[in-house]
Amino acid sequence: MISAKIAQELGVKESNVASALALLAEGNTVPFIARYRKEATGGLDDSQLRAIEERATYLKELEDRKQTILAAIEEQGKLDQTLKTLILECDTKARLEDLYLPYKKRRKTKADIAREAGLEQLLDKLIDAPHVSPEQLAQSFVTEGFEDAKKALEGARAILIDRFALDADLVGEVRERMFTTGSMLASSVEGKEQEGAKYKDYFEFSEPFTSLPSHRILALFRGEKEGVLHLDLDAGDESMYEGMIAERFNLDTSSQWLTSAVRWGWKTKLVISSGLDVRMRLKERAEEGALEVFARNLKDVLLAAPAGQRATLGLDPGYRNGVKCAVVDRTGKVLDTLIVYPHQPQNKWSDAVQELASACATHGVDLMAVGNGTASRETEKLAGEVADLIKKAGGKRPTPVVVSESGASVYSASELAAKEFPTMDVSLRGAVSIARRLQDPLAELVKIDPKAIGVGQYQHDVNQTALAKTLDAVVEDAVNAVGVDLNTASVPLLARVAGISPTIAENIVHYRDEHGSFASRASLKKVPRLGPKAFEQCAGFLRINGAPDPLDSSAVHPEAYPVVRRIAEKTGLSVDGLIGNTSVLKSLRPQDFADEHFGVPTVTDILAELDKPGRDPRPEFATATFKEGVEKISDLIPGMILEGTVTNVAAFGAFVDVGVHQDGLVHVSALADTFVSNPHDVVRSGQVVKVKVMEVDPERKRISLSMKLSDEPGASTAKPASRNTNTAKDKRSSRGNSTRNASQRRSSSQSSAGGAMAEALRRAGLK
Repeated sequence: MISAKIAQELGVKESNVASALALLAEGNTVPFIARYRKEATGGLDDSQLRAIEERATYLKELEDRKQTILAAIEEQGKLDQTLKTLILECDTKARLEDLYLPYKKRRKTKADIAREAGLEQLLDKLIDAPHVSPEQLAQSFVTEGFEDAKKALEGARAILIDRFALDADLVGEVRERMFTTGSMLASSVEGKEQEGAKYKDYFEFSEPFTSLPSHRILALFRGEKEGVLHLDLDAGDESMYEGMIAERFNLDTSSQWLTSAVRWGWKTKLVISSGLDVRMRLKERAEEGALEVFARNLKDVLLAAPAGQRATLGLDPGYRNGVKCAVVDRTGKVLDTLIVYPHQPQNKWSDAVQELASACATHGVDLMAVGNGTASRETEKLAGEVADLIKKAGGKRPTPVVVSESGASVYSASELAAKEFPTMDVSLRGAVSIARRLQDPLAELVKIDPKAIGVGQYQHDVNQTALAKTLDAVVEDAVNAVGVDLNTASVPLLARVAGISPTIAENIVHYRDEHGSFASRASLKKVPRLGPKAFEQCAGFLRINGAPDPLDSSAVHPEAYPVVRRIAEKTGLSVDGLIGNTSVLKSLRPQDFADEHFGVPTVTDILAELDKPGRDPRPEFATATFKEGVEKISDLIPGMILEGTVTNVAAFGAFVDVGVHQDGLVHVSALADTFVSNPHDVVRSGQVVKVKVMEVDPERKRISLSMKLSDEPGASTAKPASRNTNTAKDKRSSRGNSTRNASQRRSSSQSSAGGAMAEALRRAGLK
């Protein structure tokens, strides 16, 4: 039943969903199922498998709750077949709780007291005789606690309103009507206009609930939380809801008393409960949309182009406390650390240039990774001067690259960093991290809590448990998509491989330290606590470069090695001769090698892997060139064409770092000449793009950019038209939230780099 429902919702075959759920129940990981069990699942990818897993959890919780509620109502002796059927057919938790509400234990209410006093009979008379005077009917129901007709009528009204609130169908219909027809209104809190200037776009705002995008919902709720915005939920025409209530209970609205009771029930019960539900649904929808954006952004950051195995100098910028520096070799091993003080208040610029040039020459530095925090642009200039000096002295110019330092300080103070660098000063560990994340972003960033990397504007406004779960899944998928070098991977990186726990990851490294490099995947079985199931899950994602068996350095799973042997035998080639032999591999038909264990999808994947074994799915390394003389927001002039790096992608557009310490926004309408529904289809984090400056607001620190270079500043193409409603004017600019602290930069220069330069520098008098 669960698999059928999920299959219908996702538009896939029920048998594939059932197989996926069975594989997950057996302890298989999502990356393993997606890569190596395509026959069973019909080729479901990672995201589909995770959606199935999440939905199955929800439906299982729903079924469990149904059984609990059925048992509770049955214990009260109130469970009839009609109610049982309604509960069993329930498809949402909200509807289920609506049905259970009348039977739920609660504190005694005014309605309960009125019932005990016999006032339900009075209510029935008021409904059956709407034209008789309510006061006249109430006289015969005066009793203890309800000493006069007025109080008796109040008791009857409390019972009627309680009926409204406990009617599952009415509550559900009203709630749905309010969500589909209502609007969110926002205004500024009096006296907070200046303090909340960044929310100016919402000071006179109205938009239907159904069209509010996730980022706008989160912005509104954040403004309310900060005490700057006042939010109102406009349900729409109140008479419509009052009519729904009266019709549901067949109440004669010609009775002033009944009409008043209906209105009071709407204002004191249903509008409040429906409003709470609207807020909850908006928050859930916003979080769902935000999590999708955060996940996509994190994936782009993790799968950013690696600079590769090149000696790198990491620079963690700072003023008073100096620029922390660390040199790492091509494998990331720390060779040297130092601190220079080129900026205020010390201003030892020349000393810093010479010290850094010496370090670069001594260790053959190819790349200079500059963190993008405080003093970044000044430190980037320093790196450029060092690079120019080295080139002038006859050496190969190292390439300075500005990189995101998000999370570097978190890593520096972590237990993992202390374990990795027990004798190194905390401040220097950040420089090491900055250098390594340029070499291989994925390998370094797995050491940091994904939430600390900085993947979106509102990541602190969403459910943190859901955020952690989502981002952890992204990290797992990214690591397994790229694959891991078994003989060089760190414990944190290994721990993200399918089937490998943190304990097993530590055991792998300990085994490697004691016995030397792994010669084959099969030798993994000797690692303590790495059993058959763990081996099955992880083996295909672990690579052994230079292994005697070339398949051990590919993504072909060991269980499929016999298939490769058959292919080699069929072609008359050795496995070595088969690998990379495109002409032969393209001539083969997958179905000729499929059997009861390995179907056409798996064989197709095997042939593709043999053609390009161990292929890295990440893009080629590239850097942006920032415009000379453009260093702060006041340097920007509308019409300028600049090169920059995409730092984040949201539903409403993309943020681009153009080197002025504030990221500009390319609105979704300015991403391309054609209509763009999803910005991720056009750009990704880390991508180098050309943009035109459309508008600059230094006071609010907002920069509007366009990737449509033919756009003219101030043209309507730079922003969408304002929306108007019949209740309030939406003054939201298309460039709302257009700037934020820069989170990723690229350098202003790029050239071939590398080589030893010590001798040249000695000749130049620098050593």
